Amino acid sequence: MKNENVTRRSASLSILAGLFGIGVTGAAMAQSLDLGPNGFGIRPPETVPDETLPLPRRYGPDAEDEISENDALSIAREEGVRRIDRVREGRRGWVIVGIDRNGDDIRILINRRGDVVFVERE
Repeated sequence: MKNENVTRRSASLSILAGLFGIGVTGAAMAQSLDLGPNGFGIRPPETVPDETLPLPRRYGPDAEDEISENDALSIAREEGVRRIDRVREGRRGWVIVGIDRNGDDIRILINRRGDVVFVERE
């Protein structure tokens, strides 16, 4: 009696695992099923042409007008930064955090054209 219950339980679990695996695999592959005049089939996923994908701002047509990370660091050094702790490219430009020549903390925001927008000393 016990062997029958164990066998039924393991068979049920195997069937559920198989069904679950098929469902996960189907979702991961992102294909759709098609039932039409030619019968039942799998429609391949649609590809997106490269022309429709937007380029990141730094690679777009206006990228020539933007400063690089090295340019931003040079501008920050001209503003008095002696030791640079962090450099981050944000939405509006470059944010440089470091220590100035007096040993105080300094944070500088430089826009994409190279203008110093904000300087904060602590």
